[in-house]
Amino acid sequence: MTIRTRFAPSPTGFIHLGNLRSALYPWAFAQHHQGQFILRIEDTDQARSSLESVEVILEGLHWLGLDPDEGPIYQMQRLDRYQAVIQELLNAGLAYRCYMSELELNSLRDEQVANKEKPRYNGLWRPEPGKILPEHPVGVSPVIRFKNPLGGSVAWQDAVKGLIEISNEELDDLVIARSDGTPTYNFCVVVDDLDMQITHVIRGDDHVNNTPRQINIMRALGGTPPVYAHLPTVLNELGEKMSKRNGAMSVRDYQKAGYLPEAILNYLARLGWAHGDAEVFTKEQFVAWFELAHLGRSPAQHNPEKLLWLNHHYIQQADLTRLAELVRSFAEERGIDVHRGPNFEQVVGLLKDRASTLIEIADGAKLFYAPAPQHSAAQIAAHIPPTIKPALSDLRHAIEGCEASKEAYAAAIKAILAQHQIKMPVLAMPLRYALFATTQTPAIDAVMAIMGRKACIERLDRALGESS
Repeated sequence: MTIRTRFAPSPTGFIHLGNLRSALYPWAFAQHHQGQFILRIEDTDQARSSLESVEVILEGLHWLGLDPDEGPIYQMQRLDRYQAVIQELLNAGLAYRCYMSELELNSLRDEQVANKEKPRYNGLWRPEPGKILPEHPVGVSPVIRFKNPLGGSVAWQDAVKGLIEISNEELDDLVIARSDGTPTYNFCVVVDDLDMQITHVIRGDDHVNNTPRQINIMRALGGTPPVYAHLPTVLNELGEKMSKRNGAMSVRDYQKAGYLPEAILNYLARLGWAHGDAEVFTKEQFVAWFELAHLGRSPAQHNPEKLLWLNHHYIQQADLTRLAELVRSFAEERGIDVHRGPNFEQVVGLLKDRASTLIEIADGAKLFYAPAPQHSAAQIAAHIPPTIKPALSDLRHAIEGCEASKEAYAAAIKAILAQHQIKMPVLAMPLRYALFATTQTPAIDAVMAIMGRKACIERLDRALGESS
């Protein structure tokens, strides 16, 4: 059997981490078993669906490297297929037309609630042997309802939750086509899963209540239900279900905030799945290790600090050329011309070890591409004491005569410290200010090596001249 999984989002809003996890696990399961991963866009809710939401879904999956083997397949392009199956059910006596108006249905529900009964359709228009149905009311377009089995139960061995069994008495006759003829979600899902030969449905546990209805429809159509794996909810930091309403960030938000896709993927993988104590792993390792048996049963909680830590780890480990290219767009957004100044890749290489996001690297890069500082006499007096001027002057000449490297500059600084009997902060802070008009920079020897001998000497000359 070829494993076939699917991710079936509704394009009605942005896609957040909880949504992405519902794509990552079926993708990984299909990859692990050399199967196929299908993307299906469930867009029958035309009032809320949008092309922009579809684009966000496609971008997010591509960004994470979760490109589907098939799809995207749009439900709205399959309406003829759904209507044909509905007609088959009607012809077989497995579905029927219901003429109960919305007003009657609401009145029935109000009465049931008042009687402390579970609100449900009462089967008024359900045909049964010997039953006389009411006259068709004038002006009411019927919905189509599925004839749910009246007795017995629906049971399945959920790959996450174990055995689940629900009595058919708890299920009423589901509407599978609205009065305007459009098919409903639970019906379309079944037809799609059958036609696409889906073997495993891995989705959030908010769908558990839909599953018995879908199994009954699938069996009525002669199909074998897939293996279901219902994932526990992802909670936000406050323990609430992750959603846009509760402040969840979209995939685009994480991209704009300077996160790497490999960090997001690693983080998502651990939101409900584990392989021993492994916290950091590659996509290839994740695929090799992934099995449904390793999925957790408890809700996973979003931890922004852990995600930030993972992003820092992957920034440190990233290929420098690729990292510089990713940071470049953030730098350009900040008005940094990376072509007018030191080698950008070297700048990124220096800044990456302390950065948790690409934005932090881009912000740090401003130091290297800003115009040479124009110090005022008052600023020089405040930051470069007259007593340190001889040491800075000697350092300036040492730089001129030594090799242009971090190691050589470090040795020159060390020699000046010894010569003038001063400690590093006494020299380093005025040196930083002379070069950049700030006392906060990365390791000054590394910064000087990247800036280059010429720029360092010119800036020191200007500062020393202005301080005289």
